[in-house]
Amino acid sequence: MIKCLHSSRPVLALHWPAEAIPEEFVMAMIYDLVKDRRVYSIEAEHSVLEAARFMMEHNIGALPVTRNGELVGIVSERDIMNRVVAVGRMPGTTKVSEIMTANPKSISVDESVENSLFLMREFGFRHLPIIDGKQLKGLVSLRDLLLRYVSQKEAESRRAAS
Repeated sequence: MIKCLHSSRPVLALHWPAEAIPEEFVMAMIYDLVKDRRVYSIEAEHSVLEAARFMMEHNIGALPVTRNGELVGIVSERDIMNRVVAVGRMPGTTKVSEIMTANPKSISVDESVENSLFLMREFGFRHLPIIDGKQLKGLVSLRDLLLRYVSQKEAESRRAAS
């Protein structure tokens, strides 16, 4: 079970016993999951209102935050709710840089899905930026990993039924 760092509340009530996870799933490279997707990000000096509208428009739950093309943070829907809305800040005048998680953990393009899952579980992340050096290459979510896992299990079942 994945737990949040600052809470004992489960983030995802899903158990993945090691023997149930196909080897080709965990040994895959993380970048392969997102390499064909457009990379969305927002500059640190943009307003929270701009970030929220962008996230709504593209149906995404988190955005990597950049400054001069380099990853400097990450902002999520939860950050906006907890650090802006719930405390009465003005989203139109609050900058993303004021509420983002600065210097987020990230993973290299050549890391495995297994290492990504470990980081997400260990630190309670739902989103993990993928970088090549200092350049943002993508963002992988726990949902991406779950969908990939389910897809591979379905394919495995179809092969076994043939």
